Amino acid sequence: MPTEATPLSAAGARRSPEVLTGSGAVLRTLEHLGITDVFGLPGGAIIPFYDELMASTTIRHILVRHEQGAGHAAEGYASSSGKVGVAIATSGPGATNLVTAIADAYMDSVPFIAITGQVFSTLMGTDAFQEADIVGITMPITKHSFLVTKPEDVPATLAAAHLIATTGRPGPVLVDITKDAQQKSAPYIWPPKLDLPGYRPVTKAHGKQITAAAQLLAESNRPVLYVGGGVIRSGASAELLAFAEATGAPVVTTLMARGAFPDSHAQHLGMPGMHGTVPAVLGLQESDLIIALGARFDDRVTGKVDDFAPHAKVVHVDIDPAEISKIRYADVPIVGDAKEVLVDLVAAWADVPVDQRASTADWWAHLNQLLEDFPLGYTEPTDGLLAPQAIIKRIGEMTGPEGVFASGVGQHQMWSAQFIQYERPNAWLNSGGAGTMGYSVPAAMGAKVAQPDRVVWAIDGDGCFQMTNQELATCVINDIPIKVAIINNSSLGMVRQWQTLFYDGRHSFTDLQTGHGTRRIPDFVKLADAYGALGIRVEKAEDVDAAIQLALDTNDRPVVIDFVVSRDSMVWPMVPQGIGNSSIQYARDLAPTWDDEDADMTGEPA
Repeated sequence: MPTEATPLSAAGARRSPEVLTGSGAVLRTLEHLGITDVFGLPGGAIIPFYDELMASTTIRHILVRHEQGAGHAAEGYASSSGKVGVAIATSGPGATNLVTAIADAYMDSVPFIAITGQVFSTLMGTDAFQEADIVGITMPITKHSFLVTKPEDVPATLAAAHLIATTGRPGPVLVDITKDAQQKSAPYIWPPKLDLPGYRPVTKAHGKQITAAAQLLAESNRPVLYVGGGVIRSGASAELLAFAEATGAPVVTTLMARGAFPDSHAQHLGMPGMHGTVPAVLGLQESDLIIALGARFDDRVTGKVDDFAPHAKVVHVDIDPAEISKIRYADVPIVGDAKEVLVDLVAAWADVPVDQRASTADWWAHLNQLLEDFPLGYTEPTDGLLAPQAIIKRIGEMTGPEGVFASGVGQHQMWSAQFIQYERPNAWLNSGGAGTMGYSVPAAMGAKVAQPDRVVWAIDGDGCFQMTNQELATCVINDIPIKVAIINNSSLGMVRQWQTLFYDGRHSFTDLQTGHGTRRIPDFVKLADAYGALGIRVEKAEDVDAAIQLALDTNDRPVVIDFVVSRDSMVWPMVPQGIGNSSIQYARDLAPTWDDEDADMTGEPA
């Protein structure tokens, strides 16, 4: 019988496997895995692979200006398309520059393979030039990290990395390959035999747990579907919609789940958490049953955990068993893939007789009142400068739901999550868990490579933009026409907001000198021009739409719009850190009042 190592030719004779260098095996394996785009920056320890890559006609390499940009671009590529992202770097500082993006992908469950060169295996451990133990460094922030020292191990290692990154709970995998392993040759065996003892992701939930969840839902008068990013990663948006409409339960979508459920749907309460909508935050807080789907009870959602949803039972659905009951005890734990679990839950709910389902009419009357009383809004600035919320809202409206919106981290991130209407999954990209400044521009670049027919915006702050704006050069040279909206409040806005609210207005080292009334260092319009992009500055409300439209109409190069906004604008609603969600404020010093006996709200300012 033929084996994988000794395939038969058409004539039936034994054929010797092709002999390739280790670097040639890397290229061939990436091709076999269906990789078509990679982001990277060459260096001494990865030169052999780059020599092979130069001749490839199937894999497009995007030469970035910083390895962190390669990592975030790979994340944006993956998060916008559902494919795996690939970033490549050399040893030492090249590899360590990827660490931030790897940690970011780990927190947000992004399928990502980082390939790094390493010094010769004979030099490892000697503090050789540009040596760093990147496997050791990344072990806590990857699903797995591999070291390859022999060329014959390349195909199986990369195939295993791809499997691990894309199955179960997605995440980053690092493959570190020594220079001698790239240079030496060995027979190339494909497909390789994979040996991953202990790696058996559970996707199908236990039937008894599904039945128990349906029973709790039938008994609930105040249920809420708490939807996390796992629903997007599993591609379960259609199944979520079917389950929500079958049950009639209200839905909240976390920062990582925006677009998993249509914002326009009548059952959607909005985003929960520190800067969530009042209906979403209080809906969770007052519920008697939370069905958590691909969510991890993050501190930004729960506030003070001991005070979170005190009367609610919990059904927790997650593909990662380590998340179940980690923060909030699950009355019904369900380990499985959200897509498969939701199909089973719809079937189980259909088996519950209608006359055995508790009424949620009063609950919906209350929630609809909250939706009416506390819509998202903002206060116009009193300094005559632009309102950032209005700008972001118009970007969303003029682009439409088919666009992709990648944000940096801070106030503009929260406003982008709040004021853009998300109707489909994979339209909203952000650094949720790690909160990585500098994510936006390279992530948008990666998204545009993955989705070239979509309009892709990077909505950035003036602080975030200065961390990775060099990737505009990458975009110009590689014909990647992203749109960049800089929400320029001349400060580290979210830090400044906290300084205003909690540190008596002591704005310590948050002024960036980029906006109104400053020296404008740098001048973002001149910077855009220097990179070969189209630079626009907007300082008047009547110019906002025209600038956005010009950006939408310009597709031969990137566009950078410097929106000069008020530094005094704040993100509301807000739950201050370390207190319970019942203390949510919908504006400064304005909070809904509670009727403690009924756990109800009057809707009047406190």
